[in-house]
Amino acid sequence: MDTEAIFAIAERTQAASVLATVIGVQGHSYRKAGASMLLAEGGWTVGSISPGCLEADLADRIGEVLAENRYAIADYNLRPEEDAVWGEEIGCDGTLRILLEPLTDDLCRALGEVVRAVRGGMAARLVRREAGGGIGYEVKLAAIVDGCRPDAGGASDSLYESLHLPRERLVIFGAGEEAVAVDELARGVGFRTVVADWRPALCDPRRFPAAETIVGDADAIVAGLNVAARDFVMLASHNLRRDREMYARIVPFGPAYLGIVGSTSRIGKLLEGKIPPPFVRAPIGLPIGAEGAKEIAVSVTAELIACRNRLRVFAGGRREA
Repeated sequence: MDTEAIFAIAERTQAASVLATVIGVQGHSYRKAGASMLLAEGGWTVGSISPGCLEADLADRIGEVLAENRYAIADYNLRPEEDAVWGEEIGCDGTLRILLEPLTDDLCRALGEVVRAVRGGMAARLVRREAGGGIGYEVKLAAIVDGCRPDAGGASDSLYESLHLPRERLVIFGAGEEAVAVDELARGVGFRTVVADWRPALCDPRRFPAAETIVGDADAIVAGLNVAARDFVMLASHNLRRDREMYARIVPFGPAYLGIVGSTSRIGKLLEGKIPPPFVRAPIGLPIGAEGAKEIAVSVTAELIACRNRLRVFAGGRREA
């Protein structure tokens, strides 16, 4: 589950809860800095920050955090040569620093502000500063212009800062069975999906209940999409002329990723001998020998994740949450 979804649940929950956030990582870890999970009294949790090896220990700590209504920091050394308990048991070969925060009204307001900002297409930086023995929260908003992300640098007086961006949008042109499978998987890993097609019987909200749908020819679809540099696009209509028309109209926008479904010979016909720009993947997906819609969806979604992670890397190795 991504951070936006966890923040949205945290803002509206009525249960006494603690937000756990990874604020420091050295070496290997299951999740990177910025990953969060919610732990509540009664044992229910939302999200994860490890494969399950740290959650029980964190759950044992939330009673004290809630009783004192004050944040705490938990450090885990998972290197076997340095910690005979955690290192030998887990063997992840890294260290983690985790911030545990009681879900106060101030934190809930800040989390809600972040959620509303990113859902509205803005970037939001959540700044935590020590204040009177607790934490003060500030949310700084910034527009994303021409796909450019705000500066990743933080203030020197902050306890921890995290940058939160809107979910990347995946536009799937062609509403066939591959689109159904990719839509489901891509949404599950945090993409916002749009399915476009010229056939209303296929591009029906009942087939894609969680995706935006748009019906029309290439010009109408592109005009309605307002394609940006952070967008991901998949051409999968299996109609050579229609895919070629969409390709010609999408390429000038320079999206983050443009993948084309089809054989090498078909893609050659679509490109008409022209060398594609670097953001084009043709054929689409990781080369796993995929057959059928569901396997193709696995191949495509894995490549989407890899491309998204490359784009999220900032100078100096910092990443947004």
